[in-house]
Amino acid sequence: MARTMLIVFMPFACGYFFSYFYRTVNAVVAPYLRQDIGLGPADLGLMSAAYFLSFAAFQIPLGLLLDRYGPRRVQGSLYCVAALGALLFSMGDSVTTLVLARAMVGFGVSGGLMAALKAIVMWFPLNRVAFINGWYMAFGGLGALAATAPVDFAMQIMDWRQMFMLLGAITLVVAALILLVVPERPGSAATGSLISQIKEIGQIYRDPFFWRIVPLMFTCSGSYLAIQGLWAGPWLSEVDGFSQGDTAAHLTLMAVGMIVGVLSSGLFAAGLQRLGFDMVGVCGFAAAFSILGMLLLVSDILPSSYLLWTYIGLVVALTILVFAALSHHFPISQAARASTAANVLVFAMAFAYQWGIGWVIEQWPMAADGSYPKIAYLWAFLAVTATQIVAFVWFIWPTRGRARG
Repeated sequence: MARTMLIVFMPFACGYFFSYFYRTVNAVVAPYLRQDIGLGPADLGLMSAAYFLSFAAFQIPLGLLLDRYGPRRVQGSLYCVAALGALLFSMGDSVTTLVLARAMVGFGVSGGLMAALKAIVMWFPLNRVAFINGWYMAFGGLGALAATAPVDFAMQIMDWRQMFMLLGAITLVVAALILLVVPERPGSAATGSLISQIKEIGQIYRDPFFWRIVPLMFTCSGSYLAIQGLWAGPWLSEVDGFSQGDTAAHLTLMAVGMIVGVLSSGLFAAGLQRLGFDMVGVCGFAAAFSILGMLLLVSDILPSSYLLWTYIGLVVALTILVFAALSHHFPISQAARASTAANVLVFAMAFAYQWGIGWVIEQWPMAADGSYPKIAYLWAFLAVTATQIVAFVWFIWPTRGRARG
């Protein structure tokens, strides 16, 4: 197992580190982009959300490609596109160029998680999948962590253009690592024609089990991606009045919370299963804790603090357990398609949240210093929290069809 961790797990994990770095770095570099390019909240939201839009758009084809050709060839090739996107971003001088570059990056890293989930199911025992998934997601948390205070420090010795040029070069190295080091797994490819594979995607989307638990993930995880990737920074600086350094410190602890959450997700699931809950019940508990974090934030019952933002990162990460629940429900030949069928909804919602939050904020007048009032952010975050509550009500609402699922 140690050799498998080294030649299968680690190359994909290195790529996922940078996938999450790209996803969250705009929360720190946003002030520099607003100053250099002159982006408003809506433009900033659209530019950042372009990552999620292209990411989501490719999920269904990605699942087909992963099941048919394997994660090594697919993801190694995609990371080359991400490298080109980072290079283009470093040269961007308009909203259009930055949106296109972010879309290329999102497309290129779109298999960062799904390819690895497929590889993990292929190479590791099923009873270890939840634990290995958690360890893998921790590398994403490390990427998010690297995109906070370390980036704030890096901005003192280089500008954002130089940083993205460096990111592009490193991403190309990761692509080569996956293509050259990760082995193929004989006999793991999906059988049947492409048409039959596409029909199986329809079966996945018609499965009542899928629609019971996946809304929990695409509302909780989607909102977390949108907030951590951009809007947590403006909230901390404009709503709470923190300095750039304090804002970066809060984002750092949010990322630390995510790392702890994903690393402990397997233990969290195992503990609840010992109490008699199945994976569906485990996913319900994870979503409830996540929604509580958003309610604490928007209700202002507790002052915004290091502890609160750490908790938000910690509990939202638990919703990745939905992937483990899907891997138990669907056969291995459909593993990638089931995961990508869920992931397309997560990133479509992340796009909607990230752009939508900016649109809501812009409905209030901008102050002379370029900031927006607290009420604007509250309404935007309340709308996000409301969608999570609706998804949870749907999850616990008994219906005959979903009970059969």
